[in-house]
Amino acid sequence: MSQRHEIPSYLTPKEIGPWGVYLEQVDRVTPHLGSLARWVETLKRPKRILIVDVPIERDDGTVAHFEGYRVQHNMSRGPGKGGVRFHQDVTLSEVMALSAWMTVKNAAVNVPYGGAKGGIRVDPKTLSQGELQRMTRRYTSEIGIIIGPTKDIPAPDVNTNEQTMAWMMDTYSMNEGSTCSGVVTGKPISLGGSLGRHDATGRGVYVVGCEAAARCGVQIAGARIAVQGFGNVGGVTARLFAQAGAKIVAVQDHVTTVVHEGGLDIPSLLAHVAECGSVAGFKGAEECIARERFWGIECDILIPAALEQQITAANAHQIRAKIILEGANGPTTPAADDILHDKGVLIVPDVIANAGGVTVSYFEWVQDFSSFFWSEDDINARLTRLMKDAFTTVWQLANDKDVSLRTAAFIIACTRVLQAREVRGLYP
Repeated sequence: MSQRHEIPSYLTPKEIGPWGVYLEQVDRVTPHLGSLARWVETLKRPKRILIVDVPIERDDGTVAHFEGYRVQHNMSRGPGKGGVRFHQDVTLSEVMALSAWMTVKNAAVNVPYGGAKGGIRVDPKTLSQGELQRMTRRYTSEIGIIIGPTKDIPAPDVNTNEQTMAWMMDTYSMNEGSTCSGVVTGKPISLGGSLGRHDATGRGVYVVGCEAAARCGVQIAGARIAVQGFGNVGGVTARLFAQAGAKIVAVQDHVTTVVHEGGLDIPSLLAHVAECGSVAGFKGAEECIARERFWGIECDILIPAALEQQITAANAHQIRAKIILEGANGPTTPAADDILHDKGVLIVPDVIANAGGVTVSYFEWVQDFSSFFWSEDDINARLTRLMKDAFTTVWQLANDKDVSLRTAAFIIACTRVLQAREVRGLYP
């Protein structure tokens, strides 16, 4: 991290982590902001950070405490928007960075949201379904003072899903005394959820990936693709690319990496994961390889769709891909960015590549407010059009200014955010 950054008093230098990556990304875009650069500190300081204690009664009668977060990074363009993750490695630095990337992402695809993010430091596999529900409801009550349909709208993220959102919506609604379907997105269809939302992030990665491949002369039919992470994002993305004729030659999850040179049978692999919880033991693989060997697999498209900071200076030299599609948030460090640029690898950044989820969340929010719901075909068509338009805008600016796609996306997004900040002014 650059020494000129002022480390917030609530983070030590050791804890700066993903937030430091985000700050470096802002530094790289600042020279391109012109007169708006006078407002750039706005992007380096979250608007609001809420840290909460989440106590629950365990099934055995004991009381357990978990630490929860909700960070609202910037709301100049609209209410906060961002997911909630349950993971044992959640930190304040991570949630801060994720909220900031949501600010950039929402502005990059031009949906009227600011950026927010939430999380609880917990391994959800250690909790029963009843304990998960009690934890979710208590967390929702604790952060209820800052969320709401016009203030901050949570959504699913790592280890959270439609059921989690149903509990959050119900808890908030009970506390408000009326049904508030728009307080979260990613809900079950029966509670005002949107058709197409489940696959939206993966579909967005696929759409943008096809656009990038076409511009790089890569044919999707027959293309070799490696995917890290086989949850909702990686699994859906792999399925769509396989349906288009691509060969998914490697998939890595939290347990192992499975490889098949002729292409893995993705429907069978998805069924195996649904039954066994991991790609480990999949009989359709030719071999399982060590985790670190995954990065050296020769492929046309590499899709990191797991957690942040996976591609670093330590492994970027190994990568033999033409295109990297960032399905995860913040999977590539700035140092790795530089190495991959020098190698001629095209990186389609997370703030564009995985924006399909928040885009359809926006559609869901609009549908809830109007109580009028669209067909899945209509939603997918709207998503495809918006993602293609956003990618085209970023591609053109990158070429015009001779910068990376990441820098171009940040220029577009930060300009939109800071223009809103400037015209709104400071109050009081």
